[in-house]
Amino acid sequence: ANNLLEDQSQIESGSLSTLESGPLGTFVGIYDGHGGPETSRYINDHLFQHLKRFATEQQSMSVDVIKKAYQATEEGFFSVVAKQWPMKPQIAAVGSCCLVGVVCNGTLYIANLGDSRAVLGRRVKATGEVLAIQLSSEHNVGIESVRQEMRSLHPDDSHIVVLKYNVWRVKGLIQISRSIGDVYLKKPEFNREPLYQRFRLRETFRKPILSSEPSISMHELQPYDQFIIFASDGLWEHLSNQDAVDIVQKHPRNGSARRLVKAALLEAAKKREMRYTDLKKIERGVRRHFHDDITVVVVFLDSNLVSKASSANSPSLSLRGGGVNLPAKTLAPCAPT
Repeated sequence: ANNLLEDQSQIESGSLSTLESGPLGTFVGIYDGHGGPETSRYINDHLFQHLKRFATEQQSMSVDVIKKAYQATEEGFFSVVAKQWPMKPQIAAVGSCCLVGVVCNGTLYIANLGDSRAVLGRRVKATGEVLAIQLSSEHNVGIESVRQEMRSLHPDDSHIVVLKYNVWRVKGLIQISRSIGDVYLKKPEFNREPLYQRFRLRETFRKPILSSEPSISMHELQPYDQFIIFASDGLWEHLSNQDAVDIVQKHPRNGSARRLVKAALLEAAKKREMRYTDLKKIERGVRRHFHDDITVVVVFLDSNLVSKASSANSPSLSLRGGGVNLPAKTLAPCAPT
C-alpha cells in the first residue's frame, strides 16, 4: 500500500544457534514498520542473529533468549539513531512492530511488540472443525486494557492517551504502546528540533513513553494443531481470526498466504464499494488510504516433525520478504508461500 514498503519478514529454519550441537527449529518474524522502512529493515538484519548468539550462550531456546534478542536489537537501533540524528533527525520517529514465532523441540514461543498477530488453527477431535486460537497479545491503545496499562504506568500524565479523529493514540501520535525504535518517545534528547514539529511534545518526559518489552508466551504444540498464521495488522483489519483460519483450512496448502492477502484486499474493496480489480489499479502511496501494507506467513505443523527436534541433516531454509524496489506504478509481488 505504501509508496515504499514498510513491512519486512523472514523465515529461518535449521540451526537456532551458532553451534552444531545447539537447538534446531524454525523462526518466523513479521516486522511492521511505520514512519519509514529503516527500523523494520534493521530488525530483519539483526534480530535473528542476536537470537542465535544468546541461544549459543545458553545452549537452548528460552523466553530469556528471546527477550535478550529483542533488547539487543532495540539498543542497536538506538545507536543507529544516535549516529544518524545530526544528518537525518527524522529517523528518531521511525519504528516497527515486531512479532516472532519460534518452534523448537515441540514448543512454540510467541513474542510480540505492537499489533501484529499470530493465530493458531487447531482441529477439534470430536467435530473435525478447525478453530482459531489467538496466540499473541496486542499493544494497541484502541484496546481498553492497553489504555488502562498506559494510564497506570504514567499516572501523572492525563494526556498519555488521547482520542483524536475517533482513534485512540499515545500522546495523540501513535496507536501502539510498545515497539522497537520510535526513539522520539523513549529518549527526550531526541524529542526536539530539528525533528519535525508534529512529533515534538510540548513538555519533556522523564521516563520512556513507549516500551520495548515484548509479551512472550510458550505453547506445547499438540498433534491436532494444524497451522499458525503470522500477519501484520493490515490483514486483521479486514479478516477475523476465524475467517483467516477457514480460508487456510478449506484450500490447498500451497498459496495460503497469497490467498489471505487477496481475501483482505477483497474486503477492503467491498468496504469502499469498489471492485477488487479497481483497487489493484490504484498506485502505491494512494492505496494507503484504502488498506495498509500486508505481510502474511503461514506455517503448517507436521506433528511428526514438531514432536522431535528436526534432524541435523535436514536442509536449512532462509527466506526474507519486503523492501522490493519496484518501478513506480507497479504492484509489489506477493511473497513466496
